[in-house]
Amino acid sequence: MRKITFKALALAAAAVLLLGCKNKGKSTMEIMNNLPDEPKFEIITSMGSITVKLYSKTPLHRDNFAKLALEGYYNGLLFHRVIDGFMIQGGDPYTKDSSQEAVAKYGQGGPGYTIPAEFVPEYTHKKGALAAARRGDVANPMKESSGSQFYLVQDENACAQLDGTYTVFGETIQGLDVIDKIAKVPTDNRDRPIQDVRIIKVKLVD
Repeated sequence: MRKITFKALALAAAAVLLLGCKNKGKSTMEIMNNLPDEPKFEIITSMGSITVKLYSKTPLHRDNFAKLALEGYYNGLLFHRVIDGFMIQGGDPYTKDSSQEAVAKYGQGGPGYTIPAEFVPEYTHKKGALAAARRGDVANPMKESSGSQFYLVQDENACAQLDGTYTVFGETIQGLDVIDKIAKVPTDNRDRPIQDVRIIKVKLVD
């Protein structure tokens, strides 16, 4: 009986190990080619984890976020703009370099490209919605999205005005409490958290 139990436990452990390692050693392109239509990613922050599902009807934004996450682009970046009763924003590569804050660069960084808008009426700014930040209408009449900056909705009523003008490309499926916790951190007069709130890693959820 003890042998059977041990053997069962060993098999279960091996199965877990195989699942955890199934993407190990694969290139980003190989993983991208095998992603589900609506992949899930865990955003691990210094204040807890937020799991998001990316939408199938916004493929340009979905694939861009997935590629950047798989490449480790978001690792170490900050939530640089936090407004309680509105949203939390991150994804600016300048936030890896604290000297950029002194010259007011936070919020201006990206991978060097934008993404065409993908407005889908059924994807609204509900609580936990994942949406793309962008430059304002005057400089950006086509409402193209930032190549990397995103925000997570804390208050859907305050963000409802953004429906149809900012691309929503995913939703939070776990960790709404973490969004609330981050939204409530003390900030300065530029909505920058006084103590860093960092994205430790964004990883694919199997």
